[in-house]
Amino acid sequence: MKFLNSIKNKSKKYEFPFDHWEYSEPLTEDAVDEIVKADIPDVSKFNLNYDGTRAIDGGAAEFRKGIASGGKAIKFRCFVNKENSLKFPNLVKLINELQSKETYERISKMINKDLSNSYVRLEVICDREGFWLKPHCDIKEKLMSGLIFVNKTNESENLGTDFYNEKLERVKTLPYKHNYGYLFTSGPNTWHGMEKKKINKERRCIQVNYVTFPTDWKVK
Repeated sequence: MKFLNSIKNKSKKYEFPFDHWEYSEPLTEDAVDEIVKADIPDVSKFNLNYDGTRAIDGGAAEFRKGIASGGKAIKFRCFVNKENSLKFPNLVKLINELQSKETYERISKMINKDLSNSYVRLEVICDREGFWLKPHCDIKEKLMSGLIFVNKTNESENLGTDFYNEKLERVKTLPYKHNYGYLFTSGPNTWHGMEKKKINKERRCIQVNYVTFPTDWKVK
C-alpha cells in the first residue's frame, strides 16, 4: 500500500492559496516504468497546437460533462481502463489501492467529502514543448484532483502545477519532483493551471481523480 503509506506518513497540508496536500514517494518503481513507457502521441506531429486545455481536438466539453468516451480527444489522452489494463498492470494495482476502503476513507477525511460512492479515474500524461494549461477550477464532479509527477529526464522543478489567487495571479508553483504528488478537492476558488514554460523533452505524470460519473473503477 505504497500510495496510502505516502498519504499517511509522507504528506503535508498547505492552506495557501487553498487547502491542498503534497506527498512524496507514492509510486512503485514498476508503476513509474509504465508511466515512462506509455505511448502518448505528440500533438505537434498532428498539426495541432496546445490550446490551454488537456482535450486539444474538440473533445473537452463533452468529457467535462462526464461522457466516458471523452469525444475525439481520447486519442490524445491515455486513461487507464479495463480495455488497456494489461498494458498497465502496476498502475492497475495503484487503482485497486485507490478503490480500497482504507484509502478512500482516509482521503475522504482529508478533503471532507464522501468518496464511498465514487469512481477512480487515472490518466497517464506526457506534456511536451508548447504545453500550457489555462487557470481553471475543476468541475464539482471531480471530488478529488491531483497529479503525481514522474521526472526521469532531469526537467526543471519549475514545471509543476501553478496555483493562483482569486485575481488569477500566480502565487505558488508545485515542484516538479520525481515521484511527488499533490491533491485537493474541487471548489469555487481552487484556481490552478500551468504557465507556458520550457519543456526540454517531456513532462510525465499521472492525473488521479475520484469522480462522481462512472468509470471502469468503482470504489469497493
